[in-house]
Parts: sequence; C-alpha cells; structure tokens
Amino acid sequence: MPVATITLLQGDALGGGLEAALASDIVIAERKCQLGFPEILFNLFPGMGAYSLIARKVSPKFAEKMILSGKIYSAEELHEAGLIDILAEEGKGVEAVNEYIKRQERRSNGFLAVQKARHRFNPLTYQELIDITIVWVDAALKLNEKDLKVMDRFVRSQEKLFLHPQVQPSFSDAA
Repeated sequence: MPVATITLLQGDALGGGLEAALASDIVIAERKCQLGFPEILFNLFPGMGAYSLIARKVSPKFAEKMILSGKIYSAEELHEAGLIDILAEEGKGVEAVNEYIKRQERRSNGFLAVQKARHRFNPLTYQELIDITIVWVDAALKLNEKDLKVMDRFVRSQEKLFLHPQVQPSFSDAA
C-alpha cells in the first residue's frame, strides 16, 4: 500500500534530527524552529544523507552552502528555499498536518503517483547512503584533538539547552 510520509518539526532540529526529518516526503515546521547542520563547526559533515536529500529537494549548490556554512536557519528561511514544504504558526503544527492530510485526501491518487514518479526519477539508493556513511566514518577518524574539544563544547551547550530550557546557548559559540 503506497503511503506518503510527513514529518512535523515543533522544535529545533540540528544535524541528525534534521537529516531524519528530510527523509520524509513532506516536511512541516512550526515557524519558531531553528534548523541546520553544525557539524562543520567541529570539522565534520552530516553523513547520514543530508547532502543527498537536500540536493534532490533543492539543489546540490544549496546543499553545499547549507552544510559548509554551519549556519542555523529559521524555518522560514528554509521554507523560502524550498526545503520545508509547509510553514505553520507556533503551536499550530498538528493542525497544519491535519489540514494537509485532509486537502490531499481528495487527490491522494495523483499525489502518490507524483511521489512515485519523483522517487523513480531521482532515486536515493541504499548504496549511495552506505558510500556516504563510509566517507563520514573516514572523516570522523581524521578529527584531531581540537575538533573533538569543539564537539564536546557543542554537546555541553545542547545539554544546557535541554536540561535548562530557559538558557539559550549560542551554537556558533561552540566553535
């Protein structure tokens, strides 16, 4: 039975969290979300499909720009770029998902056919993901002590954010 996958982002998604979201057919994000790939700040890259997913949905040039900048984008910026399909107001994400599903029910056959055609035209293969993961492992094994310290500071800033949500660390400070 063919289905479309939908991801709803109601909070920040960095690195692997954003990669997982981009694997869906439709990405809906609440306006408050901050999204990005900070891995370059500690001399790495998101190696679980980000480049492939962004390049297919927007462009290879945008994928490189986004990944190499380490910039944390607003959901609105990524909606304008075409990476986020639907932008919802804060607290209205579930409502946006339900509205989207209701709208698509009337034309689900056509929608699913378009999704199938898109995947056929530009398939993301298992082998491509394995190859990129191998590149990531090679890059990770080349990290030096300074890179690991930056990564550690980044992890600690995330822990502060989740343990004490009223504290808003700056991810750019991790570098």
